[in-house]
Amino acid sequence: MRHGKKNNHLGRKTAHRKAMLANMACSLIEHKRINTTVAKAKALKQFVEPLVTKSKEDTTHNRRIVFSRLRQKDAVTELFRDVAVKVGDRPGGYTRIIKLGNRLGDNADMALIELVDYNETYNVGKATKKKSTRRSRRGGAAASAPAAATAAAAVKEEE
Repeated sequence: MRHGKKNNHLGRKTAHRKAMLANMACSLIEHKRINTTVAKAKALKQFVEPLVTKSKEDTTHNRRIVFSRLRQKDAVTELFRDVAVKVGDRPGGYTRIIKLGNRLGDNADMALIELVDYNETYNVGKATKKKSTRRSRRGGAAASAPAAATAAAAVKEEE
């Protein structure tokens, strides 16, 4: 049974695991996507998403909390300045995991983890697609032009 086993230990001691996740999170913030194993990607997703949520409100307290987890000043600055602005209206789900297949050396399951708002190939189709308003086929532009001319003539006669 797995009672009380919330996080994946990834075969490492606590200090090593925390340092590794902090370094991976800094790399993800800096490069916007990284390749890693599926298990590490899932652990990184749990690690970094609360930090992105904290970055949406730029206070000294939130910066200190995030810095205590990330341990790199440049990554914290990038997170609060650039990433938080881009994900400001998103209510969660800041990262995406895409499975890539198996690694050649040891056959480990590999994955690409990325920040959702920075992938232009997925976001282009959604951003350019507009909702079209429904228009009737009656009349159209040809029928409205003579109607506008007669309305203008009626206004001139009244004057």
